[in-house]
Amino acid sequence: MAQSPAHRFGQIIGDVLEMAIQPLLSRFAQTHGLYLDTKGVRPARRGVKLTWKDSLGNSHDLDFVLERDGTDYEIGTPAAFIETAWRRYTKHSKNKAQEIQGAVLPLLETYQSSAPFIGAILAGVFTSGAITQLKSNGFALVYFSYDSVCQAFGKVGIDAHFSEDTPDDEIATKVAAWDALTSAQKQQVATALRTDNPNDVTHFMAALERAINRQIESIRILALHGTIAEWVSIEDAIAFVLGYNELDEARPIARYEVEISYSNGETIRGQFNDKETTIQFLRRYQPALPSSNQSP
Repeated sequence: MAQSPAHRFGQIIGDVLEMAIQPLLSRFAQTHGLYLDTKGVRPARRGVKLTWKDSLGNSHDLDFVLERDGTDYEIGTPAAFIETAWRRYTKHSKNKAQEIQGAVLPLLETYQSSAPFIGAILAGVFTSGAITQLKSNGFALVYFSYDSVCQAFGKVGIDAHFSEDTPDDEIATKVAAWDALTSAQKQQVATALRTDNPNDVTHFMAALERAINRQIESIRILALHGTIAEWVSIEDAIAFVLGYNELDEARPIARYEVEISYSNGETIRGQFNDKETTIQFLRRYQPALPSSNQSP
């Protein structure tokens, strides 16, 4: 089935949105020693799609992932999941917000031990409800309005305005005009879009910076001893508590509860049954020792 001109033009705008944000993420990755993965060929994974699996084995296609210790040949630890989305009409914006959540939140839960940053770059027409929905789930956002998209395309003489009533041949003309542009002209559109909303972009990158550069403020460990007591009545449970010997130190370890608090307000928690797994968990957050080029 042939692709409609409206669908194709929507894809073009989506591509411009990715082109607008990718240079910022690339520079950020280089500055902070991270690996930026995008759609395309990478020896460490199959195909051209950027796909991560959650703890249930479900695959989620993504736009950008920043990784710690990632290389072309090895998948690293996720430091950030960032999605982009373009929608022309408000009736589709809430569904798109839910789609972004459905892709990212299961991964956030799966990799909660590394507490990755989550963000979304939106363009077009999104309701305040859709934006609030994403923010309430912890997403940092950049939002480019529909007018800003049209202004960016106007830089190269393309009128990007269209509606449900716009004839296909008129939208096809816009597509043909885009296809006729040089790579430099296409990048000009992306740059114009990115610079149209500098405050949102600055706040987004600052939030990403805080997440990546967070420092440990405190580590709390609670060692719980004893065996689980289970009752079927409140009266029996109260009697157990009243008679419990709080000073008995001979009871076996039940579990270790660990809480790591960071300077950006994030908290990572874990529960473990023994010393070995507790120490393994803690070592994942141990700062790497600076390398030395000096001879011994």
